[in-house]
Amino acid sequence: MAVFLHELRQPVGTLRGAGPALASKLGRLGITTVAELLQHYPRDYEDRSAFKPFSRFAEPGPVHTIATVTSQEWFGFGRMKTLKLIVADDSSEAALICFNRPFLEKTLPAGSRVVVHGKFQFRYGEIQSSAFDVERLEEGHDPLVGLVPLYSLTEGVAQGTLRRILRAAIEMYGKRVEDEIDPELAAARKLLPKAQALASIHFPAAIAEREAARRTLAYEELFKFQLGIALRMRARHSQTIRRKAAPGLLAERLLQRLPFSLTEDQAKALAEINADLDEPHPMARLLQGDVGSGKTIVALLAALRAVERGGQAAIMAPTELLARQHAATAAALLEPLGVRLAFLTGNVDDAARPPLLEALATGGIDIVIGTHALFSDDVVYKALQFIVIDEQHRFGVMQRLALYKKGNIPDMLMMTATPIPRSLALTLFGDLAVSSIRTLPPGRKPVITHLAKQENELKVYDFVRNILAEGRQAFFVYPLIGESEKADLKSAEAMASRLAEEVYPEYPATLLHSRLKEEKKREIMESFVSGSTRILVSTTVVEVGVDIPNAAVMVVEHAERFGLSALHQLRGRIGRGAHQSYCFLIYSDDITEDAVQRLKALYGTSDGFALAEEDLKIRGPGELLGTAQSGAFRLLVADPLRDFELLKLARADAFEIVRQDPGFLTAAHAVYRRGLETADKAKG
Repeated sequence: MAVFLHELRQPVGTLRGAGPALASKLGRLGITTVAELLQHYPRDYEDRSAFKPFSRFAEPGPVHTIATVTSQEWFGFGRMKTLKLIVADDSSEAALICFNRPFLEKTLPAGSRVVVHGKFQFRYGEIQSSAFDVERLEEGHDPLVGLVPLYSLTEGVAQGTLRRILRAAIEMYGKRVEDEIDPELAAARKLLPKAQALASIHFPAAIAEREAARRTLAYEELFKFQLGIALRMRARHSQTIRRKAAPGLLAERLLQRLPFSLTEDQAKALAEINADLDEPHPMARLLQGDVGSGKTIVALLAALRAVERGGQAAIMAPTELLARQHAATAAALLEPLGVRLAFLTGNVDDAARPPLLEALATGGIDIVIGTHALFSDDVVYKALQFIVIDEQHRFGVMQRLALYKKGNIPDMLMMTATPIPRSLALTLFGDLAVSSIRTLPPGRKPVITHLAKQENELKVYDFVRNILAEGRQAFFVYPLIGESEKADLKSAEAMASRLAEEVYPEYPATLLHSRLKEEKKREIMESFVSGSTRILVSTTVVEVGVDIPNAAVMVVEHAERFGLSALHQLRGRIGRGAHQSYCFLIYSDDITEDAVQRLKALYGTSDGFALAEEDLKIRGPGELLGTAQSGAFRLLVADPLRDFELLKLARADAFEIVRQDPGFLTAAHAVYRRGLETADKAKG
């Protein structure tokens, strides 16, 4: 009987040749069922189309030969003992040095016929290799030739073992896997049958066959993902809201009070948001803009629309530092307009909390700004109509949903200072409308960025001293709070003492990190804001939420240990004033190629949108799509960057099907209805 792939929930240990011991090891790879095994796709392939014997080990490329195990030896002592297999083909003899593979003693006894593939060299008077793949050649079975799959492994599971049980799974179950795309669409997009695609992605006869399989599976993943997005958008648009008139008088009064005019991008984003807020269904929009681009003022202007309609707005930030900054900004701008504001975090004292909660519940507060406390069980809103979630990537899906449920079909605006490439936006946020603020406010001077080796740090310190002498302030950022035995890295605690006592004894310095109590953090930041503290030594706790116009220099030590997005955010903490600002990225000799690319990218541009694209290229979509978005659909084959055109095609197809037949009632679309039903059962 034909089944969908996700319905193959048989334990992997039931497969021929896979007993309880192997099943336990596969569990470490997240493989417990036949479906999970079949979706453990190759990480790469090796071309073994031609045999090359041991005698040709010096030629470019790996040896690939059929040999016989002639003997076994052990060398070394105690736990350091290592197995050596002596193997011979028709041309010569070679040694296989089996580091961390003692199990080969039992699986490959003398006399075993094996297929050997690997890089060999002449060492210690013999041809040998420690980087090899060896697989026993069972009687009656031909050796693998052509494109051979390579899989991610775990201790005790060899490539040959995984290939063997995958062949068994494809033979026993893979052939009856049912297509999840309707035949007409599959034909139009030139997709392979699902069963054929599964077999060909694991054991392709040629590159063209592998690519056809990969394209089929990638399209299916993207299509199913976009189908879910299309259904969510339809469900949201089916919700209707009775909106009161909002002439926009409060927003107009605020605009008149501002000492600056909105940039063209800010005005456009506000117009897009206001248009959504006038629609009869709830808004779901992402506002993305570079650090310092002015997203907050756009959000406050939009929130006034809800207030004017007699509703409430909630603005949620991931840290108390950032929430306090938003609250201070809002108080200065909105309280003169008569807007009633409140600040709510987990640290609001016991005496102040009850009257604050009562005011929220009775409508005595128009806009509340805070952290996760905004969706606490005891928080009740009278008429929550508008939600802003700042630095949305810091919150999980369930946290955003918890705040959403506090309102009655509220409008939701999510904001991020980490611009998202369009390919990822369509994947992660495909059900959101996106507004972008690309331009910075006029008068901002670009931050000058320098890369410096660790050995040149004293020159950096001297430069910073000159900046401090001009009356400016400085950030020093480190990857660790305290010393660590596991890493030879400078820590914020140790460097705070050194900078204050040895390097800059004439300038007050202080230390900020996440382990401090919120009251202490606030005290430290107030000291830095006032200028009484000239140097702030910190971890990435300052990545968001600190806006100090007088801060003119940022020093990030061990910059190679930070991600591109974090470095860009840190650099964005300076350059807020009229004076020239500088960012120094100090790196050690122990630096990876990826880290080199990150630092070069940051040195080359200050455009957050360009850096986001570069970050996607460097890291790939897997990490960016990962667990940060709780509940996100996993892409096992598709790559939003590589498959962007396929993504757009799958999105158009999915949205058109939902538009025509949202209930999947036609015979052709019944496959999608059954797919959703069986997937729900599998989750349960």
